Amino acid sequence: MAPDLWGHPSDDDEEDDDAGPISQGKNADHALIIERNFDADLRRRFEFFSYRNAAEILARSFPEQFADLIRALQTMAVTREMIRMPGGSKGPIAKHVDTLFPEDWVETRIAADLHVRLLHAKRTTQNPVLREYSREGYLDGHRIDFVKGRVALDLEWNSKDQTYDRDLYAFSAFYDAGAIDVGVIITRGFRMDTAYFRSLGKVLRKDGSEGGEEVYRKFGASTTWMGKLLYRLDAGRNGGCPVLAIGITPDSVT
Repeated sequence: MAPDLWGHPSDDDEEDDDAGPISQGKNADHALIIERNFDADLRRRFEFFSYRNAAEILARSFPEQFADLIRALQTMAVTREMIRMPGGSKGPIAKHVDTLFPEDWVETRIAADLHVRLLHAKRTTQNPVLREYSREGYLDGHRIDFVKGRVALDLEWNSKDQTYDRDLYAFSAFYDAGAIDVGVIITRGFRMDTAYFRSLGKVLRKDGSEGGEEVYRKFGASTTWMGKLLYRLDAGRNGGCPVLAIGITPDSVT
């Protein structure tokens, strides 16, 4: 597939399938931003899409977190066996990614109350606050897998694609509250497609023995993969939060 002027695939940006539209990243930042911040080896092993200048913000404003991310990508060693194993509440790939980041990357939940004051438009000492009240639980329950300082990161490997809506809403809530400045999502890349999964053969049972189901059947069109994430980012569902999307590819698999 030949790239377009911006370095993105030049096929139609969206296409309909049984699980809804997908995107190739038509509103992502220019590919030069990725080339400037990620070396050729990482660009070979992973797909990168930056939105709202996320790659530059991460690299320039948060060098410590950026260095942690680079080390995590360099040392990531997803295996064919991990992909073939059953997932459950936390599959082997998620457990592996947990080991790649230092302990100061912490799963974080946000909670906030909203304090509201209604003021007279021409407020003076004779025109005080008209009304004042609080809305408790204005933000509550939004979680992010990893937060360090003002950088957030989530991993989505093989969930329902609606999970991206939850993740992006959480990024937006943290960003609007002033808790983070940039978010990162690591997910399954474009090249992790049906043809690749067919090449892996049968699934593995928990005991390591071969099961009867084909691996590719675990990874349907409505699960989390880059085309589904970019569609949401192109639609602006991240709000104002800059987001860097990173896709795991077959070149990352050992």
